[in-house]
Amino acid sequence: MATSKPSEVNAAQPSPARRHVGDLIRNFRSRAGLTRQDVGERLLISESLAGAYERGERIPTTSFLHDADGVLDARGALKSCIPLMEDEKYPRTFVGWVRLEKIASSISAYENMFFPGLLQTEEYIQALYEERVPQFSEAEIEKHVEARLERQGVLMRDPLPIVSYVIEESVLERPIGGRTVLRNQMLHMLKCMQTMHHLMVQVMPTARPAHAGLNGPFQMASTPDGRNWAYDESQAGGTLISKPQQVNQLIDRFGKLRAQALTPWESAELIERMADRL
Repeated sequence: MATSKPSEVNAAQPSPARRHVGDLIRNFRSRAGLTRQDVGERLLISESLAGAYERGERIPTTSFLHDADGVLDARGALKSCIPLMEDEKYPRTFVGWVRLEKIASSISAYENMFFPGLLQTEEYIQALYEERVPQFSEAEIEKHVEARLERQGVLMRDPLPIVSYVIEESVLERPIGGRTVLRNQMLHMLKCMQTMHHLMVQVMPTARPAHAGLNGPFQMASTPDGRNWAYDESQAGGTLISKPQQVNQLIDRFGKLRAQALTPWESAELIERMADRL
């Protein structure tokens, strides 16, 4: 008799936290005298997704928990579960950065391998996680894709953050997911650059003999209270940096990177030309 691998079994079984939140959703729905179809219609999701949330098969999004709290008259109980579900969606070393993104007045990053996560298309994200080593299960890939797409709501929140990126030209050449996926990704980023006036993207030409980002990628954020933070990601995991001296060094480094990169207008022209060649 065939048996499932341990990782497959764990991926298929909801965690205690997801079961707990699912039970809360079901109990508040029942108390409100609503069916899953009613919930789906009021919160603009499918009945099957509403059921998956209740069974703990899918992780409820932040927006769902926020809106469901009002629709189901949960009086804050479902909203209080948002941090719990964030811990389910993201690695422990990254969840702190995700929470900073939600309140940051400015977000900036230097990327030398991939398009910035907040600007990635769903098919590009899918391809990234499918190529991960060691390999994710289908359930894990689905979870991570949903989580990254949900993060992108940061770009449209109120108040809008000021967002600045410097990316390597080589990012535009690496056909992750294939040529069509790459082309669609470039066109998506171009559209974001053209329509989001709070977003600035600059390309660092490969022809530059040297620049300030040779130590690797990093991300930074400033919060409304004037604090500056950074996130440094490596093969072994990520580190949230709060020490002013270290963060200030990265702020200076990013300033030099922007000066050494193409202007936003030159960058947009380059991206468009490269997309047209695919």
